[in-house]
Amino acid sequence: MATHGVIHRPKPSPQPSPRGRGREGLDRGVRRLWTAVLLSLLAFGAFAKDAPNAAADPALEARMMRIAQELRCLVCQNQTIADSHADLAVDLREEVRVMLRKGESDEQVRKYMTDRYGDFVLYRPPVKATTWLLWFGPGVLLVGGLLGLILLLRKRTRMSDDRFEPDEADGVEEEVRT
Repeated sequence: MATHGVIHRPKPSPQPSPRGRGREGLDRGVRRLWTAVLLSLLAFGAFAKDAPNAAADPALEARMMRIAQELRCLVCQNQTIADSHADLAVDLREEVRVMLRKGESDEQVRKYMTDRYGDFVLYRPPVKATTWLLWFGPGVLLVGGLLGLILLLRKRTRMSDDRFEPDEADGVEEEVRT
């Protein structure tokens, strides 16, 4: 049989859509979804951090934590380096450990930190001329505010009633009386 230059190709069978497959298509979609969820959960493991290094000597670790409770985290500023999880706090804790392993005293560690970062690194800075405002400023502001309030109230009690605007309730009572 001659085809006279016409090539017959078999027609591809149409692929049914996943929706048209019924339960089989649905199961495949659910499996793909679960696979994607599980793979994304595995990716979260890449962001995990190692547990903080603890000193082999528990006494050294306790001493380091006692010092770390007195030092402010320079990143968080409202936490000690013992409480903070910031990278700088972790580095400072390790630096304190190293200094203590070398045999330096607690005071030497505090002095090193204040020499390097200033009195701000201490949670309880010393009382000296440069920190007076820090220590006594809130008290001075409180006393000044109370004095100002007392003077204002004394001044108002000496003023006559006609210096104040009448209350609406006072005006209503006067109208009712007339």
